Amino acid sequence: MTIKNQLCVLGLCLTSTQLLANGLQINEQSISAAGKAYSGRASDVQDASIVYGNPAGMSRLAGEHISGGVSFIDVSSRISKVDTRVSGTSQGDMVPKPIVVPAGFYTLQLNDDWHVGFGVYAPFGGSTDYESSFQGRYRSSQTQVKVVTLQPTVSYRINDRLSVGFGPTINHIDGLLESKIANSAVGGRGDGTVKVTGNDTALGFNLGILFDPFDDLTLGLTYHSKVDFNLKGKTKVSGANGLLSPIPALGLPGLNGKYDASLEFTTPESIDASATWRINDRLDVSAGALWSRWSQVQELRVLNSGVPRAYADFGTIVETLKWRDTWSFSTGMAYRLNTAWKVRAGIAYEPTPMPNQYSSTRAPTGDRKIFTLGLNWQMTDQASLDLAYGYIHEDPVKVSQATSQGGLRPGYSATYQNTVNGLGLQLNYSF
Repeated sequence: MTIKNQLCVLGLCLTSTQLLANGLQINEQSISAAGKAYSGRASDVQDASIVYGNPAGMSRLAGEHISGGVSFIDVSSRISKVDTRVSGTSQGDMVPKPIVVPAGFYTLQLNDDWHVGFGVYAPFGGSTDYESSFQGRYRSSQTQVKVVTLQPTVSYRINDRLSVGFGPTINHIDGLLESKIANSAVGGRGDGTVKVTGNDTALGFNLGILFDPFDDLTLGLTYHSKVDFNLKGKTKVSGANGLLSPIPALGLPGLNGKYDASLEFTTPESIDASATWRINDRLDVSAGALWSRWSQVQELRVLNSGVPRAYADFGTIVETLKWRDTWSFSTGMAYRLNTAWKVRAGIAYEPTPMPNQYSSTRAPTGDRKIFTLGLNWQMTDQASLDLAYGYIHEDPVKVSQATSQGGLRPGYSATYQNTVNGLGLQLNYSF
């Protein structure tokens, strides 16, 4: 095995990840919108969570409003048709613990035309943590991505039928990527570990328009900007042995150690369009379409600094992704049973941006079918409670990753079938 192949591990273990996918794009900013599968997210103004759905919608909220919610997301995976090139297990428990996603929003009416608001929420996030004996551990063993966004917001009512809104976003990301190294490929024993951590803060914005062409019809359009991140962090290699150990006679320090790392990538901009039709005082229906520009994510380019001089040629590593733009569609309805209770239901279709040939064990997600139910309880004139349940069924996705780097990263091939259950609770209060 050449020194070149040995050092490629350092960079490629860092880049072998699908950081952003529909499996990590979080929708749970609004529990009231979740009940209708987010079909009216840009047009149906229910509470302060409209700060995210459409900043222009604040113009429909009189006085002060507060909404705070939390979602619990449970992912189940079934791994089948495993090509057992590596000893170990493929239990499918890649997300062993439920993911908790909080969100909070506030709006204030300044006068008849101007509103201000604020939101804190998670637009992206996710976690995979395979069992220690996972057969694909040399492709990935653990991944964590957390994005938290702060959004101050302002809206202006142009007239009784048209409003606009704008909110800059402050976005902070933390990431952790971990993979194993097959020491046996270079005469060693056991597994080495490559662990990468990094973070960054970057700016973006949301822009919205709300329009009532008729008294019973509302149209909404929201633009969520791209966000350019430049993660800075560390790559730590430990447990590498065999030929990956130091070789003083050749002046080689080995792989074990810490290295400075940076990774640039851009989250996609999106356009969310929806319409809400109030059929009567009890029933309304919504339909929505979401376009996401995933084609901006064509590759991951990693820069490693602090690499020993013998390995300086491997400071830049590139992995091709070639993601594609997606269109997601949804529809839903809400029916008021009486003055205290309202029920909601919705369905949605969300395709994966990842071409099948680029799927990996980091985020093996397929096209999604989403089914939701929701309930609103108007507890008092000022307080209400929203509850929503969602079930996501993903199409099977084939993961096929070839052996590389002279056997340090053995191949893995399997079929993933994922399902997701989500439960959300949100409390709303108006002053």
